[in-house]
Amino acid sequence: MSGAMQIDEQFIGQNAPGSDEVHPQSSVVESKVRGELKKDAPLDKLVWFKSGGKADYLFEPADLEDLTTFLSKLDEGTPVMALGLGSNLIIRDGGVPGVVVRLGKPFASVEVRRDNILECGAGAPGILVATTARDAGIAGLEFLRGIPGTVGGFVRMNGGAYGREVADILVDCDVVFPDGNCVNIPAQDLGYTYRHSKLPDDAIVVAARFQGDPGDPAEIGKEMDRIAAEREASQPLRTKTGGSTFKNPEGHKAWQLVDEAGCRGLKMGGAQVSEKHANFLINTGEASSSDIENLGEEVRRRVAEKTGVTLEWEIKRVGRP
Repeated sequence: MSGAMQIDEQFIGQNAPGSDEVHPQSSVVESKVRGELKKDAPLDKLVWFKSGGKADYLFEPADLEDLTTFLSKLDEGTPVMALGLGSNLIIRDGGVPGVVVRLGKPFASVEVRRDNILECGAGAPGILVATTARDAGIAGLEFLRGIPGTVGGFVRMNGGAYGREVADILVDCDVVFPDGNCVNIPAQDLGYTYRHSKLPDDAIVVAARFQGDPGDPAEIGKEMDRIAAEREASQPLRTKTGGSTFKNPEGHKAWQLVDEAGCRGLKMGGAQVSEKHANFLINTGEASSSDIENLGEEVRRRVAEKTGVTLEWEIKRVGRP
C-alpha cells in the first residue's frame, strides 16, 4: 500500500456506473480469482428494496490481494461499483454495467487498537462497529447503531444520524482504485460535506479507522438502546425500503416538506411513500425500481411546486434504465 494520498479533482466520477450514462454489456476477462465471480448476477435480493436488474459481473473477493489483482487486470474504462448492505440504493431495472464488487466476511472485521481507535473492514455493519466500541468502553460511535449500512458505504457518503456523522470520528481510510492501486487517505483529504465526499464513484473503500473516547460501557449501551428504540418507533424498518430518500435541505427537514406537499402515502405502481415516515419510500410488494424512482421524482416535483424547495436524492441510483 502506498502512503497517504490527497484526492485530486481529476479523479472525481471516472468510470462510474451512474445515473447519466448507459453502458453496453461489459466484457470482463474471467481471470482466475480466489473469491467468487458471477456473470449476469441478480442484484435484487442484495438490496433492501428487493428490486432491480442484474450486474454484468458480481465479484466477491477472498481478500484484499484478490481484489487488487482482479481490478488491475480489468480493461481500462470498465465500470466498477462497490455494494455493501444495499440499504441506500436503487438498482435500476436494466442492471449495472461492468463489475459490482461486494465485500463480504473477509472485509467485515472490527478490531480495537490503542488510544480508543477501532480498525474496521469496509464490509462491517454499523451495528457491529458500535457494539464492539461499547464492549471496549469506547464512546462517541453510538450513532453508527442508527445507520443501516456498512463501513464502506458510510465512509464514502459521510453517513450520519442523531447529531453526528462519520467526519466527526474518521481518522483515515484505505481505498482501492479501479487500476488495483490501494492508497491510504486521511479524513481531512476526503472533502467531507453533508452526505458527500470527494471519493470517485468507482473507488472502493476497503478499511477505515475511527477515533472514539473513553466511556462507560453501560452508558454507551443505554444510548445505543435509545437510538434503536427511536428508529423502531419512527421508521418503517420492517418493510422493503431504502432508508432516508432525500437529503435535508438547509433549514428544513425533508420529511416535513414531503408532508406539506401532501405526499405521505402517495403511491405509484408498487411503490409508496411511507405512512410512518414521509422521507422513506417503500416497495409494497412487486414494485419495479422504475416505480420507486419515478415516485421519488414525482415527490420532488410536488415539493418544489408547493414549497419552492428542490429536494436532492440521498439514495444512490445506479445502472441502466
